[in-house]
Amino acid sequence: MQNNKIKDMEQARKLPIGIQSFEKLRRGGYVYVDKTAKIYEITSLSIPYFFSRPRRFGKSLLLSTFEAYFQGKKELFEGLAIAGLETEWEKYPVLHLDLNAEKFESVEFLEAILSRHLKKWEDTWGGDAYNQTLSGRFAGVILRAYEQTGKEVVVLIDEYDKPMLSNVLDEKLTNDFRRTLKAFYSVLKSSDRYLRFVFLTGVTKFAQVSVFSDLNQLVDISLKPGYASLCGISKDELLQVFTPELKSLAEKQNMTFEEAVEKMTRQYDGYHFAPGSVGMFNPFSVLNALNFGDFDSYWFQTGTPTYLVDLLKDSNYNIRLLAEGIELKPAAFMEYRVDVKNPIPMIYQSGYMTIKNYDKKLGLYTLGFPNDEVRYGFMEFLTPYYTAVTDDETGFHIAKFYHELESGETESFMERLKVFFAKIPYELSNDNERHYQAIFYIVFTLIGQYAEAEVRSATGRADAVVKTTDRIYVFEFKLDGSAEDALKQIDDKGYLLPYRLDGRKLVKVGVDFSKEKRNINRFIVG
Repeated sequence: MQNNKIKDMEQARKLPIGIQSFEKLRRGGYVYVDKTAKIYEITSLSIPYFFSRPRRFGKSLLLSTFEAYFQGKKELFEGLAIAGLETEWEKYPVLHLDLNAEKFESVEFLEAILSRHLKKWEDTWGGDAYNQTLSGRFAGVILRAYEQTGKEVVVLIDEYDKPMLSNVLDEKLTNDFRRTLKAFYSVLKSSDRYLRFVFLTGVTKFAQVSVFSDLNQLVDISLKPGYASLCGISKDELLQVFTPELKSLAEKQNMTFEEAVEKMTRQYDGYHFAPGSVGMFNPFSVLNALNFGDFDSYWFQTGTPTYLVDLLKDSNYNIRLLAEGIELKPAAFMEYRVDVKNPIPMIYQSGYMTIKNYDKKLGLYTLGFPNDEVRYGFMEFLTPYYTAVTDDETGFHIAKFYHELESGETESFMERLKVFFAKIPYELSNDNERHYQAIFYIVFTLIGQYAEAEVRSATGRADAVVKTTDRIYVFEFKLDGSAEDALKQIDDKGYLLPYRLDGRKLVKVGVDFSKEKRNINRFIVG
């Protein structure tokens, strides 16, 4: 038995969790999902690109791959698709600016970071003592690199928006960052004649930054079908590349291979970055799940920015719409404006929503949660901000909610629901009706981890339906109404009719919610 374990360990392949260097990945013998055919296609043209994807989706590795390619490191690409496409392997001067790993707390700090990168480039290509502005130094480096090599320059900028994204709720600081970066990035337009290739990545397309206003030749490929699979892992790639790890995962979880793949799909798949495009798995979560042999919320546990919640609350946004589907024109979710209280661009581009459908005739995109990891993780993340229930308490209460409904303890369930509302500090709720609706929605959505649960909002349907092993619960809530009226509406509207032939016991619950008490006043179980 011990020998078998040692053999398994020896045969285990190295998964590139957190590896952002293409050279390290290739020299270290890590598993690689080959994206180089598309990389060759992109680099064959001298087009300046912008590419938006959520965090930990492989943007940094993509830029590192570009860098290795333009540095002519042919040996790193042996056995990959590009090896059969590229014949010349020319070397170009590469300027790689990475803003991802820094925390930006002031304009002075941003300027110091930019200056540090410039100094590194100037050590190679020389500096100009008479031009000390950041933009002037940047333009000077590009010119000297071009003159000294006779080759056009490659500029790669990773997470161009990190300074603004880190301080999105500080309007003054965000504007200061924007002005600084506007001047710096404008060099990419004035130096265009010396540039072979420009590629910028980021999470959010901020309005009024020069790369999108002044640099009008920049091509945004974030929503283009041909680039939808550039980052992430498709289902075909998952099966072609990771079958050994999937088999091991299935064995550890006491599942069939097909069941493990289906669970992976529900948990981590579902990102669509263009209308009708293939679904993409979150690569960070996939690699961790295969490595640890468990279906956990790996991407979500790496940290969700609190500004997303602040944006939701500040805009009084109805969070039920997040999962039910929001129909928008692309301009409404592809570009973030500081002066407009619209949280959707930030939520979409941060990876918490994705494209679910596209109406070509109307030009409308439908956005929603991509998968279970994001759906339930986001709701759990929101809970402490909408109530005083802590992170640890949330999981405890939701599990109890499920057990109480499973065992038919409806009154215990309702009393526990009161606990959620009772813990809302007055200053948190601010007498906002939508705030109470949000809590109600969060609770029933999280129950969906364990039972089939639906939270409705359309006219003519019950507020919530929960299906357990032996029972189907139909809930109707009345704000400052009566529990009797709520129960009567269930009967009058025929909310139980779709389940009459199901065979499970039907339970209807009418609830009177008091805005004055900021809690459930009465409920009747029928």
